[in-house]
Amino acid sequence: MEGEGSLEQTAAEYVLHLFITGATPNSTRAVRNIKEICEQHLKGRYELLIIDIYQQPDLARQEQIIAAPTLIKKRPVPLRRLIGDLSEREQVLTALGIFPGALRENGHE
Repeated sequence: MEGEGSLEQTAAEYVLHLFITGATPNSTRAVRNIKEICEQHLKGRYELLIIDIYQQPDLARQEQIIAAPTLIKKRPVPLRRLIGDLSEREQVLTALGIFPGALRENGHE
């Protein structure tokens, strides 16, 4: 597949890939939830790529996606995968390595 490596070449601190299945309710919720989380906690420091597995099945196979929606945190390492609509904010923040209390204490939020 041409251009595969280009997905990784970015200066963003956080690189997130969200695999969805069209406009299903769970996929729509997952997109909304991750966008809200990113804008609230990672504004200006993230790249979010939304991939519809119906339109890009090869990419889904390459990433071994077995359920959707699935969020993959590519960077910073370690790589993490979350499955579901991402409505459990604390769980999503922890998986992303974001600790809101610590950010507030350090004056970053």
